Amino acid sequence: MGRRIANQVHHQVARLLRGRIVEKEPRWYQPVLNFPPLPLPPKAPPARTPFDQKAESGRQKLRRPKNRPLPIHYLEDDIRRQFYTDHPFEAFRPTTLVEKGDIELREVNGEGWTRLRQRGRNPTPEDAIQFTLNLKQTYNVPLSQAYAQAIAQFRALRSEHHIATTFAVLEAEYLGAVFVRGEIEHAFEKEKRALATWERLDDIDEGSLAARKRWKMIAEKHVGESQWSKGVEYVKMWQAGNRVNYSPAMTSPIEDDDNELAEETEDSESESDDSDDDIDSRGIGGSNADVGDIESGLDSLTAEELEALVEDFSGEVEEFEEEEGEWEEGEETEEDEAIEDRSPEHTDSPDSAKQ
Repeated sequence: MGRRIANQVHHQVARLLRGRIVEKEPRWYQPVLNFPPLPLPPKAPPARTPFDQKAESGRQKLRRPKNRPLPIHYLEDDIRRQFYTDHPFEAFRPTTLVEKGDIELREVNGEGWTRLRQRGRNPTPEDAIQFTLNLKQTYNVPLSQAYAQAIAQFRALRSEHHIATTFAVLEAEYLGAVFVRGEIEHAFEKEKRALATWERLDDIDEGSLAARKRWKMIAEKHVGESQWSKGVEYVKMWQAGNRVNYSPAMTSPIEDDDNELAEETEDSESESDDSDDDIDSRGIGGSNADVGDIESGLDSLTAEELEALVEDFSGEVEEFEEEEGEWEEGEETEEDEAIEDRSPEHTDSPDSAKQ
């Protein structure tokens, strides 16, 4: 945008009228066009000396500016560093950072501050540092002497406050006062309770937590082959004649009755084997071929069939024993009769023979 010069105002209004920005022509426009203002005089050229000045040499050694900031040093930092070196436990004393934020304090300073007690009976480390600096700057006391004087007053006030507080607590407890826990102790108790929950979390089984979930966001890793086998194993089993059984291995629990039945069958088998040996030794019973056929067929029999077979065989053994007993009794009777015939009662006496 051009400069707004007084003798060019009518030219600017003419441009605004052509652009229809100004709808109505001002009243002063025609008089100014009839009597235009005088043009400005030409700019005077700068004054020059009759001769040109000699150019200055460019070989001057210019001093490079330092880009590093200048060192900042405060005397309070030295005093503070020495104070916390001599009193390291003062750094652990609890304090607040907004202690003097909203209150405009009119503390004693300058020539009127001659003793540290003027700032209070329980001075802070910053009060001792400021008192040392005030003695150095106001009374021109050497720094070492000012520091020793401030530290002596600080320790005296701190010990006085400690003794007064201790005896005040003892008097209050003697009179029956009960001191509740402060905020620091309350925070420690909360921290202990929070740490106790960590121990309980370790005892929780991850499996029980996973069992409570109905679904998972992360899919489990695939267990097995990473590629499709194209049914090679199934085809091999089909060619070998092995039938694939997809039913579960056990559909019902095993009962104790089956175990007892198996034990009974084993006992009956042992008894039948003993009876077979007795029969073979006596020459009664089936042939060896028949016995071998029976023993070979025992494996293919069920428990019920085997039990029935044992009962039949035991019945035959009992019948055989009864027949054997009758046969032995018959032999005994014949022997007794022969003995009786040979006895002297049945023989003829000599007297009878003579007769």
